[in-house]
Amino acid sequence: QVQLVESGGGTVQAGGSLRLSCAVTGAAVSSYYMAWFRQAPGKEREGVAWQCYAGPIRYADSVKGRFFISRDKANNTLYLQMNDLKPEDTAIYYCASDPRECWRLGSSPPMHYFASQGQGTQVTVSS
Repeated sequence: QVQLVESGGGTVQAGGSLRLSCAVTGAAVSSYYMAWFRQAPGKEREGVAWQCYAGPIRYADSVKGRFFISRDKANNTLYLQMNDLKPEDTAIYYCASDPRECWRLGSSPPMHYFASQGQGTQVTVSS
């Protein structure tokens, strides 16, 4: 059974940085399709970053140049480095994983396509 546990959220001032972690058990982060999503109060869940094991990295337009997704194979952990944070980045952030081939899910699939999701970590950016 795949389990994903996010951490690293918190409260930060606008312009600051945070690094979110997603510890993965039951699967190899290096061979799964991995992604980050977020949901702000009163808004629908949206994709932030996607990285298939054999494909390119994709980012939502709203975070391009500020957020960076990466994997640590040794620690079997997915990261999201978030820089120059803005109040509109305030949300609960979730990581997700799926074992299927990249082409089956596409380049930036929605969260419900993924087989496993974590419980989320809160990020609050104050102005």
